Order: sequence, then C-alpha cells, then structure tokens
Amino acid sequence: MLVAAAVCPCPPLLVPEVAAGAGPELDAARNACLDALGVLAASQPDLLIVAGPAGPDDRGPFLPGSAGSFAAFGVDLSVRLGVSPAGAAAPERPLPASLAVGAWLLERARWSGPPVEGLGVGETLTAERCLAAGAELAARAERVALLVMGDGSACRTVKAPGYLDERAAGFDAEAARALGRADVAALSALDESLAYELKAAGRAPWQVLAGAAQGAGLEGQLLYEDAPYGVGYAVAAWS
Repeated sequence: MLVAAAVCPCPPLLVPEVAAGAGPELDAARNACLDALGVLAASQPDLLIVAGPAGPDDRGPFLPGSAGSFAAFGVDLSVRLGVSPAGAAAPERPLPASLAVGAWLLERARWSGPPVEGLGVGETLTAERCLAAGAELAARAERVALLVMGDGSACRTVKAPGYLDERAAGFDAEAARALGRADVAALSALDESLAYELKAAGRAPWQVLAGAAQGAGLEGQLLYEDAPYGVGYAVAAWS
C-alpha cells in the first residue's frame, strides 16, 4: 500500500555540478525536493520506488544498486540507486537521466531507509497502463513510498526547449494543483495528447502515482512551483 510520495522535477541541471554557474538558480527547487524526501523518510516505508520518464531503451524496472552517470552532460559524476543486496553483483543496466537525478537527490538527502528500486516510464504510455502500473507498485509491499520524477511542459517561453505554447501555463497550473492536493482523479484525467505536444515528460510518471494512490487516502502539499528556463517544475509531498 502506498503510504507516502514525493514528486520532484528531473532536469540534470538540478545537480549543481551539471548546472555549474547557474546552480544557485535552482536552489529553491533543490531545497523543496529535500523537504519532500523528508516526508518519505518519516513514513518509514518497507520499499522505495523511484519512477521517472525514460526513453525506449530505458523503460521498465531497475534493481537496487543500479548506477547512473552525468558524463553525457560533461560532468564526471556517478550515482547509485540505493545499494545492491548483500552478495549480489551490481546491476549493469545504467539508469536513465531522470532516475539518475532521483538517485542524486537520495544521496544528497543521505537516504538510509529500505531498499530502493527504479522504474523507467515511457513518455507515451497510456493513462490506463500508467494507472495499472501504479496499482502494481502499491501492492509490492505493506508500506510503499514513491519518489516520482517528472517535469511539466517545456513550452512556457519563447526560449523554452519547445518554444512558447499558450496552452502550457494552463496545463502546468492544473498539474500543480492536482499534485498539491493529491487529487488522484485530476491526475488520472490529464490529457495525454496535450502533454505530449507540450513536451511534459512528467505526465506518465504522475499518472503512475495516481494509480498507486487509489484508495490510499493521502493528502498533498505543494512545496514549489515555477518555470525556470521555460519548463514547468513542481515539487509536492503526499502523506
């Protein structure tokens, strides 16, 4: 059963070494993410699963101890998703960028809780399949926590990765409202096609969260919302 969740954005720029001189611009977002992770730790879960958007080659489960790297962004920095079970070889499959950012956040928060697994979620996964996947995650243990990585639209300004789309602000506002209120129905109803057009990679992971939270009765709190670099970022905690 899902007992807590943290929702965080997943740009590699969240990692100061990647952001370099622009690092301080995301300090508020980083601090909010750490606050959300504190809610996860306080829930005392039996299992933590980090879910985030992934490309075709990076979808599916990632075992505890899976490694990720920020070398593609010009930084010699590696992270691990928790630790491998005693006696087990370290998994060879590398983490996608979103889960690597999640692993970095957990390391920064000095996570010392239960085993940590990962799930790469395809950006085009239908809402129905996302909800079903979330329900399966929630049934994995008696007390399950989720760290859900994902960005909103990438079309908030003319300098945004997807250029300016007048629909982007409304989409992000609705998503942030739903995340802040732990509104499972609203998250489930997010428009898949619109999210894809707005390059909102967080839509699918958010709907996995909605599936996991069905019937859990969790309450939410929005800890951060902004659109630096023209991309919608939101941080929320559910408990």
